[in-house]
Amino acid sequence: MKSMRKILVTSALPYANGSIHLGHLVEYIQTDIWCRHQRLAGNDLYYVCADDTHGTPVMLRAEKENITPEQLVDMVHKEHSQDFSDFNISFDNFYSTNSIENKVLSESIYKALVKNNKIEMKEIEQFYDSQKEMFLPDRFIKGQCPKCKAMDQYGDSCESCGSTYNPTELINAYSVISGTTPIKKKTDHFFFKLSECEEFLDAWTNSGTLQVEASNKLKEWFKAGLSDWDISRDAPYFGFEIPDAPGKFFYVWLDAPIGYMASFKKLADDRNLSFDEYWKEGSETELIHFIGKDILYFHALFWPATLSFSGYRTPTKIYAHGFLTVNNEKMSKSRGTFVTARSYLDTIKNPDYLRYYYFSKLNDSMEDIDLNLDDFLAKVNSDLVGKFINIPSRTSGFITKYFSNTIISAEKITHTESHELINELLAIKEEVVGLYEARQFSKLNRLLMSFTERVNEYVNRLAPWILAKNEAEQVSMSPLHQICSAALQSFRILSIYYAPVMPNLTSKIASFYGESDFKSINLIHKDIVTISQYTHLMTRLEQISIDEMLSQNSN
Repeated sequence: MKSMRKILVTSALPYANGSIHLGHLVEYIQTDIWCRHQRLAGNDLYYVCADDTHGTPVMLRAEKENITPEQLVDMVHKEHSQDFSDFNISFDNFYSTNSIENKVLSESIYKALVKNNKIEMKEIEQFYDSQKEMFLPDRFIKGQCPKCKAMDQYGDSCESCGSTYNPTELINAYSVISGTTPIKKKTDHFFFKLSECEEFLDAWTNSGTLQVEASNKLKEWFKAGLSDWDISRDAPYFGFEIPDAPGKFFYVWLDAPIGYMASFKKLADDRNLSFDEYWKEGSETELIHFIGKDILYFHALFWPATLSFSGYRTPTKIYAHGFLTVNNEKMSKSRGTFVTARSYLDTIKNPDYLRYYYFSKLNDSMEDIDLNLDDFLAKVNSDLVGKFINIPSRTSGFITKYFSNTIISAEKITHTESHELINELLAIKEEVVGLYEARQFSKLNRLLMSFTERVNEYVNRLAPWILAKNEAEQVSMSPLHQICSAALQSFRILSIYYAPVMPNLTSKIASFYGESDFKSINLIHKDIVTISQYTHLMTRLEQISIDEMLSQNSN
């Protein structure tokens, strides 16, 4: 018997300066499906996240809206929490980086790094906006990339070639806030000595923690040489002030990933769990991060070095995914394809449609995925309504009409083909588990949909609606009873396999079988002998709903 795994999972923290959109949801849905599967498989798993609240953008937006940064992040947190809840993202705790737990942990980790001689102060030259009287953070400077010469790139990294650099290296830099040309001004900043961690990080990034393509990407950065990491920002700044350094604040990328720890600390305190069991050096629990490929540098270099040199454990796995395109193009406000989670919920309404579509596209790579809206409409209506839900809608009426809602248990079905169909579905359990574990979601969906098609072909070929015309078939254990029972037993097994993907739908299906919910994959072996009267489980997706969603998001 396999021992139960203890797993702590995180998704990247959404920034508290905007709404959740369909691009964000790729990650949260991917992570949630993986987490729900682990729970279904009997593992002990916690899934935490938090709003990333600090930094200049939040401060400036709050100023523009004439509210405090604290009021802004509280308002956004409520919005994000509702969006995630309505998309059935099963966080055990969704918290905020602007928390006392994060402040205490950030300060203690910083002090440990100081004690370990991994922090030093350097005088640097930085861009300064004379009009706004403030130093400009990376994302508030734009210019030409010093490496590939792409125009309009931010001050920390190039979206075109992926290079990272210092803001002062930008060509023809300008302030995003005022539009003026910034001046260079000297200031003292604190640096984390990342260059001294190269030997540790080289071994760690090649230890199997990362996907091969992520590990290969990091080799490019090692080849260029690791630079020390600026972890401080000057006032005015919304964040945590650095101990014993008035007017200096932790850079958001220092305290943001510590927010994973802080969110779990809050959960641990609330549920009487051991924080150290999951975070201290030498921990035997699993720590899994799901992230977008754009923040790989921070999570695979800065973050493990910060943890290791302050006495904490490093991640077990970092799973990076690609970006979302819509109709094969970057999401666009002018085309209405920069779609917020809320506008989807207001117009299309059913989160399982999108969860299923992403599931059908995602795999274990860092490739981008495309939300083709025509394909989305066709796939939902064909796969879910035309094939999956088609099984009970075509067979349950005979069970209700002739057999008092009683179906034959799987082991008592003697009809050879029916018995074989159920056994084949039961036999793929380990393959299903393995594909979920490996995040091979598109491959898994092809497997499950192929069985869904087989059940439909089986029903088509044996035609219960023709058998039902014969009075001799309207008795218990008749071929009609066995065929409809086998179809419904098969549908239940498929529904349990699909439970991590479509929680709303499979919860309704569980009720149809008289169960509270599908909480274990081993329920596939449970004897079910009664069903409820069938009620419609899912409606077709209509083009008018998609058009309305795009209209809501158009400029």
